[in-house]
Amino acid sequence: MRTRTAACGAAVLLAASLLTGCSGGPAEDDELVVWSLENQTDRVQATERIAARFTAATGIRVKLVAVDENQFSQLVMSAAAADRMPDVIGALPLTATWQLAGNDLLDTAAAREVVDALGPPTFSEHALRLTRDGDRQLAVPSDGWAQILVYRKDLFAAAGLGPPDSYDAILAAAKALNRGAQAGITMSTSAADGATGQAFEALALANGCALVGQDAQVSLDSPACRETFRFVRQLADYAPPGSQDIDSSRATYFAGRAAMVVWSSYLLDELGGLRDDAVPSCPECRADPGFLARVSGVVGAIKGPAAAEPAQFGELTSWTMPVGAKREQAKRFVEFMMGEQAYPDWIGLAPEGKIPVRTGVPGDPRRFSTAWQRLPAGVDTRRPLSEIYPEDTMRALRESPEKFRRWGFEQGQGVLVGATLGEAPVPKAVAAVLSGTEPDDAAEEAAADVRAIQTSLR
Repeated sequence: MRTRTAACGAAVLLAASLLTGCSGGPAEDDELVVWSLENQTDRVQATERIAARFTAATGIRVKLVAVDENQFSQLVMSAAAADRMPDVIGALPLTATWQLAGNDLLDTAAAREVVDALGPPTFSEHALRLTRDGDRQLAVPSDGWAQILVYRKDLFAAAGLGPPDSYDAILAAAKALNRGAQAGITMSTSAADGATGQAFEALALANGCALVGQDAQVSLDSPACRETFRFVRQLADYAPPGSQDIDSSRATYFAGRAAMVVWSSYLLDELGGLRDDAVPSCPECRADPGFLARVSGVVGAIKGPAAAEPAQFGELTSWTMPVGAKREQAKRFVEFMMGEQAYPDWIGLAPEGKIPVRTGVPGDPRRFSTAWQRLPAGVDTRRPLSEIYPEDTMRALRESPEKFRRWGFEQGQGVLVGATLGEAPVPKAVAAVLSGTEPDDAAEEAAADVRAIQTSLR
């Protein structure tokens, strides 16, 4: 759930299967081709500077290719068919990692060798589990972002409402604060937006709804999941009209026209007024740019009525090395990016959304997590998030990767989850519900679609 602007005019040339970086032209045979899903212009430029240091240290040239996350699935399948896969892929979300694994496109031995070289105890054990399929280490986990619900503490206090940390509390607040031009809540609901699936999964996990059960049977039509679809339909009564995406939902909250927004921790630098192209524009913000950040609260874990305990969704991104890559050079590059020379700069691209899962180094196990809290966030203005948000928010973010829950991966069904990436059955079902389809019917249709995908994998 990252806001990204394409870093160069054409990142995908599917017809010719010719993959180019922002500098244009095909890669030379001796260049290491690195795709990065961190494709905002400033992040691409910063990554190029890190790569230049790697080249200076090793003599290995790097061609960086900026890839849009929403185009990745189609792009990588086209590249694989044309035998033009990159040597390294960075900032790859968990679902996409398992998608590649399901298509036997990953050099899992290379990933294991990099993790072993860096030291497994220096990583979050939970992150290693999420990127492991049996005894295969699919990727080198790098960092993650947390799904959060951001809310107007001032409006909640005035209405006598507690934090929106449960289905009941969220719905009550959405209803109470939906008045005039102000919506009670906003979130992504577009079938074409990956953020829609992420927002729904966060609410589903909170209610004990699972994509598949421990028996590997699809359970999207279970009572808990049906209840989640009904909950999303109820929230729609207190949301802005029409389909919302990641950008419109942020804009609505920033304009002071929503009391809550479901987003990712990538929102926090923008909420703090650190990016000129996405600044809070509420009436109070004009005289006081820090107003909205100051009166906003953050909820991570949420509890639904069918769940035994609260749960929080989060995304984990990794470095992967495809089969057939320039193996030794690729390993050296990933080790460099995850090491002391580069890792602080890599997570420093966007500290609000790159919470480290390699917390330190042998002998100093907290080096990177301690450094992360002091890293300046933002684009046009740079400030550590710890100067804007209270310590309890920072601690919750810092510790969140150990608490992330995800559909399917805990049941050993990561390949299935990856296979759903292109078909997007859940975002389509959410969009259908908001277009008038009965929630129970949408749940059944989504479950049928996932079962069809599961059958195709056998």
